[in-house]
Amino acid sequence: MTPTRKDVVSSFTLIKGALVDETYAAFADWDLGQTQDENLDRLRRTNSIGASSANWLRDVAKVLHRRYDPEGRDAPLVGLAQRGCPRDVWTPLMIWHATRDEFLLADFLREWLYERHRDGVYRVRVEDLLPYLASLPSRAEAVTGTKQWSESTAKRVASSLLKISNDVGLLRGTRVREFAPYRLPDPSLLYLLHAVAEREPNARNLLDAPDWRMYLMSAADVEREVLRLHQYRALDFQAAGSLAQLRLPAPSLADFARQMTW
Repeated sequence: MTPTRKDVVSSFTLIKGALVDETYAAFADWDLGQTQDENLDRLRRTNSIGASSANWLRDVAKVLHRRYDPEGRDAPLVGLAQRGCPRDVWTPLMIWHATRDEFLLADFLREWLYERHRDGVYRVRVEDLLPYLASLPSRAEAVTGTKQWSESTAKRVASSLLKISNDVGLLRGTRVREFAPYRLPDPSLLYLLHAVAEREPNARNLLDAPDWRMYLMSAADVEREVLRLHQYRALDFQAAGSLAQLRLPAPSLADFARQMTW
């Protein structure tokens, strides 16, 4: 079977980082009436993101092309940037969209970082990630290419994964990073509930979905937050043992994104 892009591990895109500011600026100026290639050509001509060099502008355009589908599944994220969504609400949504075509970023957040947080680890360093990165070629679900990363590349990738976690607010610090108190803003949580529900319509499966681990949330954490939103009448949630029913404010993610307030 030919692997999809979501299975491919790319050191290039990860080393470039989360690109929160650059992505927000690019999408705020995006023309949904044009194709992705046309928008990226205009981005390279006008430098609407204020890139500091032609090389950096070129690299940002490459990463945007690799990570996102603004004409399709990522259009709601573009619309939010164009309506001035606050960064603290928009950033966790951007990460969710980005991880759909970034296997390693998704796996790192859902598995490696989440497990350390669950186990009570307080600090993480670049060196802690190296055994995890070295194990990637043996993972059947990961397409890593034919060459093992050099030590310097592996350290750059590890450093970038930790910095991305800082950019999202999961970690803090520089050389030695510590877990930070983190909580999804309510508009972000509601958006992600709609997003995950499109793949997992069963309420219990939705609460148990691995997506939440990217925000260091267990299934119990998600259910607690959903119950709180139910009390505020932001949604309707009924649960009895293993059975659960969830009624969200909008029929689809696209509809909710258009209705979002913050």
